[in-house]
Amino acid sequence: QVQVLESGGGLVQAGGSLRLSCTLSGRTSTTYAMGWFRRPPGKAREWITTITGGGDSTDYANAVKGRFTISRDDAKNTAYLQMNSLKPEDTAVYYCSARPDRTWSYWGQGTQVTVSS
Repeated sequence: QVQVLESGGGLVQAGGSLRLSCTLSGRTSTTYAMGWFRRPPGKAREWITTITGGGDSTDYANAVKGRFTISRDDAKNTAYLQMNSLKPEDTAVYYCSARPDRTWSYWGQGTQVTVSS
C-alpha cells in the first residue's frame, strides 16, 4: 500500500506564490509517475500536471502552463508543485496522485489553496 500526503496549501493574494509538497510512503517506487489535480469550488476535479518516473518529462494543463512547475526529489519520495502568479480562479482543493502503471491509483486527502483578489 502507498500513502500520499500533501502539504503547503494556504491563503495567498493574487499574484503571489505557493509551493505544495507531496510525499509518498509505504510500498512506493521512483518509477511511479506523479501528478497534481485540483477541484475548484462547485466544479469537477481536473488534472493539472504530471511528471514521469525519473522526472524526465512533464506535462501541464493550459490553465497553468507557464505559471506552475512540477518537480520531484526521489531521494525524499516527494513531488513539488511550485505555483506562481496565482489567480483567484486557482482557488481549489489540490490533490496529489501516484500512477504505478496507467491508472492514478494512490491519492492524498487534498490541501486547500485559496487565492484572494
